[in-house]
Amino acid sequence: MKLQKTLFLLPNAITLASIFCGFDAIRLAAEAQSDRDYFRSALLVMFAAIFDTLDGRVARATKTQSSFGLQIDSLADVVSFGLAPAFLVYRWSLHQLGNVGLLVAFAFVACGAIRLARFNVLSMREEAREAREARAHGVTTVAKPPKYIVGLAIPGAAGVLVGLVMANASVSGPLGERRYAWLLAGLVVALSLLMVSTVQFRSFKDLRLEPRTFAVLALVVGSSAAVSAYSKPPFVLLWLLGGYVLVGLVESVLTAARKVPHALSRRRRRRIARRSP
Repeated sequence: MKLQKTLFLLPNAITLASIFCGFDAIRLAAEAQSDRDYFRSALLVMFAAIFDTLDGRVARATKTQSSFGLQIDSLADVVSFGLAPAFLVYRWSLHQLGNVGLLVAFAFVACGAIRLARFNVLSMREEAREAREARAHGVTTVAKPPKYIVGLAIPGAAGVLVGLVMANASVSGPLGERRYAWLLAGLVVALSLLMVSTVQFRSFKDLRLEPRTFAVLALVVGSSAAVSAYSKPPFVLLWLLGGYVLVGLVESVLTAARKVPHALSRRRRRRIARRSP
């Protein structure tokens, strides 16, 4: 029993470590005097992302998943990937736009919280549906990991913002200046809308050991190595996350385009049915 309690505390302790990284990132951003300080704040958000990845894997490995863990993980995400990157970008650039910059930064936090709440509701509905099916058939089912997630995950949106901060600091770039503030505000708004959109992004939780997976992995590793060789390592993060968002948008457009002929065909059949005696 004591071992089970200890195992239950382990993933939650990792989640609290993620919250601490987000909290300290806010502190560093508030006290920042140079690009180096903003870089350190952004790096803490990346450490929070590592802890966020570990807590779920540890919970599954130790079989200590719980509703409590789901809720505290969502609260951690709001702090580490909502408040921390939004405040960081506000202090770095958006504050130069006055109240507009403040509202844009808040929109990122608000949309991130809405996205997490929607994810929790959908997760609980799916768990309840699977439990009802299991009771109806008298069997124990293992939930399959979803192939797609609805809306851009908040760690991904935060990763784009902190990646920009880190890449800019690594080359002493001018992105933090006022002339780029409106461009950055547009990016923050776009990421906020993607989080609460119905655009589907790949979850990569259903990957299997097959030739196609290794080919994609080789492409990712090779392209990342090339980007790192010709620029700075922080640009690799922008390359990967930017490509991930772009692939999600392209797949959504193609899916919508494939549905158009079927929708037109259904409308045509309904029109013919109404006209026929």
